[in-house]
Amino acid sequence: MSNHSDDIAGARGTAGFLMEMGMLKRAKRSGWWIAGVKDPESIAEHSFRVGVIGAVLAMMEGADPARVALMCLFHDTQETRVGDIPHIGRRYLTAASNEKVTGDQLADAHPDVAAGVQRVVDEYENGHGPEVTIARDADKLECLIQAVEYREQGYQNVQNWIDTSRNSLKTASAQALAEAALTMTSVEWQRTYLR
Repeated sequence: MSNHSDDIAGARGTAGFLMEMGMLKRAKRSGWWIAGVKDPESIAEHSFRVGVIGAVLAMMEGADPARVALMCLFHDTQETRVGDIPHIGRRYLTAASNEKVTGDQLADAHPDVAAGVQRVVDEYENGHGPEVTIARDADKLECLIQAVEYREQGYQNVQNWIDTSRNSLKTASAQALAEAALTMTSVEWQRTYLR
């Protein structure tokens, strides 16, 4: 049985991690600045939709939606410490691995939380199998959909994001959703109510 001070230490470390995750609501996805987007989405906004997309793709592909959504939720949490390094920036920078950053972020957290989040991040970064493939597809599909929305808002330099994302999709469901998204407007869903 743990003593009271251990419980408090684990709680403080875990609460600190949760507060650090709040930074993701304020930190911008800086790669969009290259396309001229003045006020791009936050990392948290991206991660939320990646989680929804991942769960939907898993349902379509007959995989575990909860497992996929969990990987999607934690796939960019390390960016509180290393920032959102655009693809072009990776050519010039060597950042710590996401697994190492996660370990540091959770060093003082409750041991079960630290181990659990580390497992999720390790699976996303190094795993194989349908859930990992789907989680990675969700990240790319979200980027494609966001690029379509930015293009609709008048940003013309997003085609590379669309093409790169589209070409990296592995699952048939993600490819089908990408093709559908490319033929729609961002308010297409309202037509249901306008019939």
